Amino acid sequence: MTDNTDIVPAHAYRWVIVGVSAILMAFGIGVISAGITAFIIPLNQEFGWPRGSISFINTAGLVGVALGGVVMGRFADRTSARRIALIGAVSLGISLLAAARADTLWQFYGLFFVAGFLGAASLFTPLVANVGNWFTHNVGLALGIASAGQALGQGGVPFASALFISEMGWRGAFTALGTITLILLVPLCLLIRQPPKADPALADTSPAVEDIPVPFAPNTVIIWLSAAVVCCCITMSVPLMHVVPLAQDRGIGLNEAASIVFVMMLAGVVGRVAFGRLADMIGPVRSYLVASGWQTVMVFAFLQLDTLDGFYLFGAIYGFGYSGVMTSILVCVRMLTPAARRASAFGIVTMFGWLGHGIGGYQGGYFFDLTGSYTISYANAAFAGIVNLVIVGALFVTLNRRRAALAVAG
Repeated sequence: MTDNTDIVPAHAYRWVIVGVSAILMAFGIGVISAGITAFIIPLNQEFGWPRGSISFINTAGLVGVALGGVVMGRFADRTSARRIALIGAVSLGISLLAAARADTLWQFYGLFFVAGFLGAASLFTPLVANVGNWFTHNVGLALGIASAGQALGQGGVPFASALFISEMGWRGAFTALGTITLILLVPLCLLIRQPPKADPALADTSPAVEDIPVPFAPNTVIIWLSAAVVCCCITMSVPLMHVVPLAQDRGIGLNEAASIVFVMMLAGVVGRVAFGRLADMIGPVRSYLVASGWQTVMVFAFLQLDTLDGFYLFGAIYGFGYSGVMTSILVCVRMLTPAARRASAFGIVTMFGWLGHGIGGYQGGYFFDLTGSYTISYANAAFAGIVNLVIVGALFVTLNRRRAALAVAG
């Protein structure tokens, strides 16, 4: 049952919050979760570092955003999302400018950890929580649109990075990304606001799909979703991190290979909005099951592709379905936790998601270095997807049984 802390006026500015948050997340999450993918082979060629070691730059950033999400989520429950977002924009931009001058792996590891902890974490968890708190109904649609920015960034940042690398080298590419981040994101952060005070007379009264009691304590919800999201993010991170070098191994040039991720994420933008709407219609746990099944069934098939057109077509189909996972998990947290714990819950659950993302990306590079092939890497991704489906399926069954029991008892 929705309590008074969830009732906010249906103010038109809430859609400005959604749009601005989408752009901020596009940069923050795009850089940390997929930004290094276009740099893997350039760094390998210049320094001779193996792909596993270079992939760990991505892992360091994701560990940073995972831990930072918990810290920033707790701050977001107590202070302004605008202040935290400003910290994130400045930290991310400075870290990218410094990366342009790095010469050793430990420097990249440290800079990307900081970019994740202070940068991307401040541009994700607090913003997601803030968007969720602006809406009582159509929550899935709002979070789907906001998280579509994340999908756009995960495709757009690698594509833009590849273009910058081609024109000005990898150092120039980092400099360009850092400069753009500071110039664009800082003014946008000033548009972020907290939702207005509760006013039941002005509240949105459209139907809500989850307007029934949650039969779990918040900590139980957090533990269950955290276990699931580790596995689902291991699955998604392998193609996201390694489809560019996989395509390059098939003889496709860097710019064209990076455009595969861009196509996949453009489809993902549509998929996130679609699955957000689906979550409003059938419930977030059901939509999470659909999206998880989609990516698990398809992920291993990336190894069968060898033409650019094949990568484009398959990437678009895969991207539409896989993208629904993160939208659904965000709506699950929003619907199954109380408002007073929401930002902290987002921080903890997404922490495990980013850790899974880092594990998946690293193991992808590690097993390639070990075997000279991506077969084991993508097989591990499929296996993690199966485990995720088992966990989410168990949550779905248990949730329905307990709700049925509460209905009978009531």
